Amino acid sequence: MAIFYNQATLSYNGNVTASNMITGEIVEVLSASKNAVVDTYSPENETVFVITAVNSGNEDYTGLTITDDLGEYTFGEEEIPLVPLTYTAGSVNYYINGVQQPAPMVTSTSPLVISGIDVPAEGNAVIIYSAKANSFAPMGSGAIITNTAAITGPGVGTPIIATAVISALDTADLTISKSLTPSAVQENGQLTYTFVIQNYGSLPATADDTVIFRDVFDPIIVPSEVVFNDRAWIQGVNYNYDLRTGEFTSVEGQITVPEAEFTQDDVTGAWTVKPGTSILTIKGRITTG
Repeated sequence: MAIFYNQATLSYNGNVTASNMITGEIVEVLSASKNAVVDTYSPENETVFVITAVNSGNEDYTGLTITDDLGEYTFGEEEIPLVPLTYTAGSVNYYINGVQQPAPMVTSTSPLVISGIDVPAEGNAVIIYSAKANSFAPMGSGAIITNTAAITGPGVGTPIIATAVISALDTADLTISKSLTPSAVQENGQLTYTFVIQNYGSLPATADDTVIFRDVFDPIIVPSEVVFNDRAWIQGVNYNYDLRTGEFTSVEGQITVPEAEFTQDDVTGAWTVKPGTSILTIKGRITTG
C-alpha cells in the first residue's frame, strides 16, 4: 500500500493561498511470489521456478513483463556481474486460473525477459520455467543463489518483486568408473579391475552413509589382492566374495570418499570442482570352472 498527499494553491493579485492537505491511499491489488520446486542446486542440474501473480482487484492487468535476473551477483573489487543460472530454452509454461495458455514471448535470455503476461481480475497467472546452474554458480557448503524477478507493465506503479533463494546441494554426490588391465587376457590369466569413486559433493561419504560396492564378475575370477585407498582389504572383514557366482560386495561402511574441493577463479569468477577420490582395485585370476 502507498500513501499519497496532495495540496492545491490559488494565485490572485500577487497573493497565493493554499488549500488543505488531503491524504489518499493506493491499495495494491497485484502481488507475486516466486518458489523453486526443489530449493537446492548442483552443477549442471536444472531448477524449476514458479512465479505466481495474484490480482485481487476488479480490473484486468494485461501486457505485463517479467524480468528475471537469474541470480546475478557482482564479483571482486571491480564488481563484475556474474549470472549463475542459464535459462533452459523453451521451458516456459503459462497458466491463467489453472488453464494452460500459449507460451509467452521470451525477448531476452540473460536477463530472462518474458512479455505478454495477463492477470485477470480476481484471478491469477502462473509462469513456470527452468534454469541450469552454470560455472558461475557459487559452490560449497553454505553457498546460495538469490534469484529475483520483477513484474512491470501497464497499471503497475512500482515494480513487483518476487524472490527465491536456492542453496548448493550439501551432501555427498558420488560417481563410479571401472577399468580393466589388460584389456585382453589369456584363459586362466591374471587381470586387474580398477574402480574410481569420485565425490562431487560438499560433504564426505563416511561410514555412516553406508555406501556399498557391488559387482558380479563374468568371467568369474579368483581374487588375489583387494586394495582400497592403498589399504589391503580382508575377505569377511571388508568384503564378501562368492566364488560360485562371482559376486563381490563390500561390507557396509567400508567405502568412504572425501568431499570435493571448490575454488573460484580470481579473475573470471568461474567455479571449478575437484572431486574427492577413492580407488578400489581387485586383482585376480580368471577361472573357467
